[in-house]
Amino acid sequence: MSTSVIKHIKPLGFPWETQDPFLFCAYHRDEYPKGNASMGVDFEQLKGRNTGSDFTRRDGWRMYHGANIPGFPYHPHRGFETITINKEGVVDHSDSLGGAGRFMAGDVQWMTAGRGIQHSEMFPLINTEKRNPLEIFQIWLNLPKASKMVEPHYKMLWNEDIPVIKHTDQSGRLTSIQVIAGKINNVSALEPTPDSWASDSKNAIGVYTVSMEANANWILPKTSDQANRSIFFYKGDHIKIETQTILHNNIIELKAHENITIQNGSQDAYFLILEGKPIEEPVVQHGPFVMNTQEEIIQAMKDYGETHFGGWPWPDTEVVHPRNKGRFALHSNGIEEIK
Repeated sequence: MSTSVIKHIKPLGFPWETQDPFLFCAYHRDEYPKGNASMGVDFEQLKGRNTGSDFTRRDGWRMYHGANIPGFPYHPHRGFETITINKEGVVDHSDSLGGAGRFMAGDVQWMTAGRGIQHSEMFPLINTEKRNPLEIFQIWLNLPKASKMVEPHYKMLWNEDIPVIKHTDQSGRLTSIQVIAGKINNVSALEPTPDSWASDSKNAIGVYTVSMEANANWILPKTSDQANRSIFFYKGDHIKIETQTILHNNIIELKAHENITIQNGSQDAYFLILEGKPIEEPVVQHGPFVMNTQEEIIQAMKDYGETHFGGWPWPDTEVVHPRNKGRFALHSNGIEEIK
């Protein structure tokens, strides 16, 4: 019987494969060009692209479902949550409840779709004199049956408020950990949305982004023995866990109730870590709806057809905010945060 802390190693794909209670993670890295007057892409640069469904990383970037501005025009969700982590670039949010916002590098948006919401996530190219690189993660976190029809809610976790652990090893090498959800040692994350699966600490949800200097060493502390744990090693050269050397572009599934010693290789390394207690309920997904049964999916489609989850209060499908707006969050109750 093996005593290794490593359970599985598998290559990253698109989207990234996750473990219960997570549904998947989409990692986007795009080297967008200079923006035009509309914060979009010039017509000449769109030639030959399947605009509206462009997932080919030609010239280092994709339009996704955007026709003029990259991103995801309005679309519905029901039955789960999205956690959008911004590492570089600009994301503009708008939703069917009248909420809106702009968030940038280091910021995180947490949205519980619950019974239903429409939203758009666009990537405005605000720089006209230089390129507009974008790097984000969007994580889909499932909800249990008891919470699938809660009221939708979104909140911002702003960069300057999110706890960051700076660990220096015995050789003076630095590891930085952004604690988005959960707890590492004595450092706890900000509160998620009220009805999130992460709102109960017994569910042991952890979401962390980690950077390690070359040759750094760091110990990821153990968590609940009921949790699943995955490290997504998306940038770097190699790391070593126990005696196993692991190259970048791999997912490492680990025992959650063990301390994990990570030895980095000769280049800076970057990870996303997801861990949490599984929900262990049936999952039936149809596009943007995630429920427990096929009948519930059919009902979600019917409800959306009849109500459009509140409609769309914005004049455009590709909603972007004024170029000079800066970071903000407008909530459905009319309260606006300005950063």
